[in-house]
Amino acid sequence: MMENILNALVLLANFLLVPGLAYGSQLALGALGVTLIYGILRFSNFAHGETMAFGTMITILVTWWFQSIGISFGPLPTALLALPVGIAATIVLCLTTDRLVYRFYRRQKSSPVIFLIASLGVMFFYNGLIRFVIGPNDQVFTDGTRFIMSAREFRQATGLAEGLAIKTTQGITVITAVIIVIALFWFLNRTRSGKSMRAYSDNEDLALLSGINPDRVVMIAWILSGALATIAGTLYGLDKSFKPFTYLQILLPIFAAAIVGGLGSPIGAIAGGFVIALSEVTVTFAFKKFLTYLVPEAWAPQTLVQLLSTDYKFAVSFAILVLVLLIRPTGMFGGRSV
Repeated sequence: MMENILNALVLLANFLLVPGLAYGSQLALGALGVTLIYGILRFSNFAHGETMAFGTMITILVTWWFQSIGISFGPLPTALLALPVGIAATIVLCLTTDRLVYRFYRRQKSSPVIFLIASLGVMFFYNGLIRFVIGPNDQVFTDGTRFIMSAREFRQATGLAEGLAIKTTQGITVITAVIIVIALFWFLNRTRSGKSMRAYSDNEDLALLSGINPDRVVMIAWILSGALATIAGTLYGLDKSFKPFTYLQILLPIFAAAIVGGLGSPIGAIAGGFVIALSEVTVTFAFKKFLTYLVPEAWAPQTLVQLLSTDYKFAVSFAILVLVLLIRPTGMFGGRSV
């Protein structure tokens, strides 16, 4: 009986916990970029998903170039070496877009709805640019060691029937997310620029009276958002694969994560990312084999015991988003209401 319980727990860890943590880390990084822009510029940036796709595209192109000239990162993906180039290119794109598009509306003191509509136009422009450059098809760019620990190695070490596999990309995703989050919170709480951003976000008028330069705050917000978007997009692409349309779809769970945690709250964005990810994975997980280990053979389920097909996983994000907007619009950590 104890062996069956252990097999059931390993099964959950392999197909639910580990993928959920990796996916949650990706959503958390994406939601942080959304919540930073909302906190500073007071609008929902619908182009954030395509910003992730652009940064990932540049990283892929540089990765292919590195691979063609024989540069690699040993057991780690070569994309990690190309990532700084992708971040730099995305920051330039974000700052250029702000100067050409958003700054005009900012000077006109336009309403947030105008900014939102403008971001939709930017989103479609980015989308067309990305598809023109790299095409609409899947692009697999991972290399290096595939697994930190394979299911076979786990079974041999433990003697259990179920194996636990941890992909290198999953481990990199979680570790990178932890490092980025620690660095971001240190920046926001310990540096003068970070404190200026927090002051500007809390009370724009008072911040201006205190001598804070709004253009500099906006610039830093776009730099951080572009860097976070590129890191999140690249980690997502390494863990799964890169397809431009996928980054348009992932915008829904990212916004759901930001709103569930509380728009404008960095802590809320992180918590919301894991809530959305684990909810999606749990609702679309087939519990048949898990229950088979725990119940008598005669009671073993004949169906998959799956609440929703994986084809409808984004419906989970939408349902949670609607519930939060109806019950607690400010999110778990009391951000701004939508």
